[in-house]
Amino acid sequence: MDDTGSNFRKCLNTWGKNGVPFVFLVDYAMERPMAWKLDEIDSSEVLFDLNGFHNIPQPVHLLKQVDFIFDKRPITFEAYLPRFERVVKNLKAGNSFLVNLSVPTPLDTDLSLNEIFLLSDAPYRFLLGNKFVCFSPEIFIRINGKRIASFPMKGTIDASVPDAENRILNDPKEAAEHATIVDLIRNDLSMVCRKVWVERYRYIDTIQVYKKKLLQVSSEVAGLLPEDFDGKYGDLLWKLLPAGSICGAPKPSTLHIIREAEGYDRGYYTGVMGYFDGKNFESAVMIRFIENQADQLVFKSGGGITAQSNAQSEYQELIDKVYLPFPHVTKVMH
Repeated sequence: MDDTGSNFRKCLNTWGKNGVPFVFLVDYAMERPMAWKLDEIDSSEVLFDLNGFHNIPQPVHLLKQVDFIFDKRPITFEAYLPRFERVVKNLKAGNSFLVNLSVPTPLDTDLSLNEIFLLSDAPYRFLLGNKFVCFSPEIFIRINGKRIASFPMKGTIDASVPDAENRILNDPKEAAEHATIVDLIRNDLSMVCRKVWVERYRYIDTIQVYKKKLLQVSSEVAGLLPEDFDGKYGDLLWKLLPAGSICGAPKPSTLHIIREAEGYDRGYYTGVMGYFDGKNFESAVMIRFIENQADQLVFKSGGGITAQSNAQSEYQELIDKVYLPFPHVTKVMH
């Protein structure tokens, strides 16, 4: 481990043991983790709302309803197909059971990252300067006392599809994908827990996006931390990352397949963001992610691929995930 990762772990371990509130980010490759003591965060550079734990200046004034531009320019299906086929070839060769394949989608919008952050209706939001904004619906781990829980999300469908809930729950491919991730998360938690169980299996979350709703299938996997845990949040994160729901299983070989198939830097996309309030710890997977790349906004999205996956359906899913979760079409007053 390099000095950055080692220092990050030491900070979180020390702050956790001493009950010092903090906020943190870990990138997908675990090469650029960042952490701040809560009382030292510069709100002009870092804004967050992590399930109600936030530093958003109050009040936020909104203008009346107005139109805005949000045009996505996704990769063509012809360009996506070779990446998909590379993944499926590895799956059929037995090198993985499930691979999360993602791609970047350039955006044209007249909204700033700050506006997107303030207007997004999502349980987990993070804005890092003019670098990226994330508005995620997916919990990674939540710790209350000695109880830890993870909430993997796998399976998405447009709520307007006829009989959408039954279709997603009864789809064999979706069921197999979800079972694989739940098993992976259960095994991951077993590395840090003295007891692990599945609390809830394949329940439906409804996500409001601009002009429509999505149904997302989730599960809850829970466990009990050892008695000598003592707030070692840095060590715990390093054992569990990267999040199983955004890579696949088994992790080592799947991470190699992802690098070969994607051919781009995920950065903080599919990393983890979270906080410790001095007592409780909560974190989220950094999906639904927009990055500023030399003044070009790019939305990174993807989905889980199995040997039974249909290329056209997977392609459409990654496009459907490029959205803004705005309950109202508004702009922010500066």
